[in-house]
Amino acid sequence: MVDMSSHRGASQFHRPVRRKEPSEFHKPAPYLPRIRRVDVDRPWVWLSAAWRDMCASPMISAAYGLLAVLSSLALVAVLSMQDMQYLVLPMAAGFMLLGPVFAVGLYETSRLLERGETPTLMKVAGAYRRNGVQIAGIGLALMLAMLAWIRIAFLLFALFFATEPPAFDQLVDRIFFSAQTIPFLLTGTIVGGVIATAVFAISVVSIPMLLDRETDSFTAMATSVAVLRENLRTMAGWAFLIVLFTAAGMVTGFLGLALALPLIGHASWHCYRDLVGAD
Repeated sequence: MVDMSSHRGASQFHRPVRRKEPSEFHKPAPYLPRIRRVDVDRPWVWLSAAWRDMCASPMISAAYGLLAVLSSLALVAVLSMQDMQYLVLPMAAGFMLLGPVFAVGLYETSRLLERGETPTLMKVAGAYRRNGVQIAGIGLALMLAMLAWIRIAFLLFALFFATEPPAFDQLVDRIFFSAQTIPFLLTGTIVGGVIATAVFAISVVSIPMLLDRETDSFTAMATSVAVLRENLRTMAGWAFLIVLFTAAGMVTGFLGLALALPLIGHASWHCYRDLVGAD
């Protein structure tokens, strides 16, 4: 049974969490681990634990946050040089699709802290070697989802703005204050929402699970879908918080990602440990 109160026993950030009885776990299928059903406010517990992890490993969290900021700014610069600034928003949305793969080092940091070990950049950088083939398999699925979304974004711009995508200085006016605004945003939201929901379903706990135990990507993704199904309202709230924090990080000129990405990454580990049983 998962016991989140084991986090960093020697750390000053340790705060005991109430133990849960085995009866609170549900086994969705014989080949899957047990899934715990939790209250809708549980994501705030994961975020609280994530903040303690960030305080316990500030250098690693800051390094990941800085990498997210620099990568985002570099992407904007490349798109600007190619006169493709209109893809900034779709690419920003695509960033969230690949986030679970980029956050592997943050999962590993929380895992080491939970075991009472001191995380280092060397240990965290080597996390991909543990079950690397299976993690790469999920990463490939997420990459294909992102490429599909970018392709769809191209088609939507072509459909609603003919062959002339809006220039960067006209982007906000053309997208939000033109005759095409409502149908464009409605279509993009529906299509993007379907892709994002599918990605969230297969990745919400799958990559942390592959880091934590010897299993395959299909079992991990099936477990992730079972977690979503057994805790639909809670996971909908968690998805909303992820979008909210990521969007807040982006509207600050991507600087807010320095805080948002590590916080979400550490919290995702605690989400997995809280919801997936040990068997």
